[in-house]
Amino acid sequence: MGIYRYIKQAWGAPRETLGDSYRNYLVQWRREPVTTRIEYPTRLDRARALGYRAKQGVFIVRQRVRRGGHVREDWDGGRHSSNMTAKMNLQLNYQAISERRAADAYHNCEVLNSYLVGKDGRYVWYEVILVDRSHPSVLADPRMNWVALSANRARAHRGLTSSQRKTRGLRRRGMGAEHVRPSKRANAR
Repeated sequence: MGIYRYIKQAWGAPRETLGDSYRNYLVQWRREPVTTRIEYPTRLDRARALGYRAKQGVFIVRQRVRRGGHVREDWDGGRHSSNMTAKMNLQLNYQAISERRAADAYHNCEVLNSYLVGKDGRYVWYEVILVDRSHPSVLADPRMNWVALSANRARAHRGLTSSQRKTRGLRRRGMGAEHVRPSKRANAR
């Protein structure tokens, strides 16, 4: 077996295979800022499968998202509108939220993809692959220069990343997927 197969096997069930080192990861990540740029991917096999390359203009950000219901902060007092409820249903999964927050933190870059690296009772962590759309080495690479096209601006916010396309049901075509294109909302109209 190659090295990537072993890495994939270890991260299949990290609590059992990695043991104390996985727990130490989580303890360390809790102390870090919410959005942390990292030098190397934690899961090299997953990162490379999703498009990561060890070159200038491509980097990884570890993004932390709070688990549970997305509750807006309570107002101080007095009158408020009927829309000003404490409970919010974003209809976004944690991965979509993490991609959007990473895109907001690095607004001159585009989100290429993301993958899960850990979760505990309070947080979930994703590593988001970001590409600098104006970097010369990215523009010179024919496998990556599509990111610089204007049609790929704000991919994370428009649901164009791989994980968000999966959530929108766009992995299927034909029978059983008649109402997912161009979007579920457009078809409901």
